[in-house]
Amino acid sequence: MLQDPTKEGRFGEFGGRFVPETLVPACMELEAAFKDAWADSLFRTELNDLLRDYVGRPSIITECHNLGAQLGIRLLLKREDLNHTGSHKINNVLGQVLLAKRMGKKRIVAETGAGQHGVASATAAALLGLECKVYMGEVDVKRQALNVFRMRLLGAEVVPAMSGSRTLKDAVNEAMRDWVASVESTYYAIGSVMGPHPYPWIVRTFQSVIGDEARVQCRDLLNGEDPDVVVACVGGGSNAIGIFSGFVDTDARLIGVEPAGGAAVGRGVPGVVHGMRSYLMQDEYGQVQEAHSISAGLDYPGVGPEHSHLASIGRAEYPSVTDAEVIEGFQLLSRTEGIIPALECAHAVAWISREAKSMQGKTVLMNLSGRGDKDVAQMMDILGPTL
Repeated sequence: MLQDPTKEGRFGEFGGRFVPETLVPACMELEAAFKDAWADSLFRTELNDLLRDYVGRPSIITECHNLGAQLGIRLLLKREDLNHTGSHKINNVLGQVLLAKRMGKKRIVAETGAGQHGVASATAAALLGLECKVYMGEVDVKRQALNVFRMRLLGAEVVPAMSGSRTLKDAVNEAMRDWVASVESTYYAIGSVMGPHPYPWIVRTFQSVIGDEARVQCRDLLNGEDPDVVVACVGGGSNAIGIFSGFVDTDARLIGVEPAGGAAVGRGVPGVVHGMRSYLMQDEYGQVQEAHSISAGLDYPGVGPEHSHLASIGRAEYPSVTDAEVIEGFQLLSRTEGIIPALECAHAVAWISREAKSMQGKTVLMNLSGRGDKDVAQMMDILGPTL
């Protein structure tokens, strides 16, 4: 299993808590509250009951017989797309909103890119009786209109972020500003393994249910063996760290697939953004560069600090794929298996398809972290004339 951070919130040289002085007490309060909750069997039981009875866990493993045969590998999918709300995000959000209630907070704020974390946040807030405000880049509001409507239907206020590139990075900025101004009554439910300590640790802990389940499921399916390769897409990196957590102490290769236009590990350098030290796309003057991805959920110039640590010690690899490869991967899984993946997950499909010749006969486990319903309108504009 993955190691806990140091008391300073570090994973190797990465992580930490780079926030204004006004937020240091809030971060320390959150760390203490999380440790107390995670040690409380009643909290754990309530969360596990919700994951089972509301989310539908454990999520299943599906073997892709058609695509696996075509590529010459044994391909297994961890089906987080089958969760209530359609992605892995609900695992983390239910834990954080339960924690917010335990801390006496009355409202939550969240950021979202593709909208899945926003939908999960709005869902958990509706279920557990908290107010919810979601910040979303104006560009993403337009390309993910379905998820915007879902959030509003669930009772959340959706606020477009109008600054910068008007995408995920800017939504995070706005959510953090809100939290600074209203910290006494507000809980900031971060959606990925990013931000100041203790957030990367909290989110990884809640998402580790993916890897815990997958390890047991794979060993049952593979006669006690582990997969040879474990693959997931990476933006901030919560779905990837979730599944990696179950296999980091095995011999499996860990592959986190980044978008070519947002390859924070692949072409970034260490820097500080959103309260953490991590690999970050920045120019020679230390200014954050704009990321690009066909997928709103991966449109982020940094990556979670634990991923930066895994890359720095050589335990995980972080290749990238192009938008064109992603479009092909999106169609490939749809046509061979009848499963439409989220564009985020199509990055992992694209890498597997591209690298299959070097993995002949291997067993590959991919985290299918979300379904593609949210991306259909966008892909209709791209593919419509050709289909």
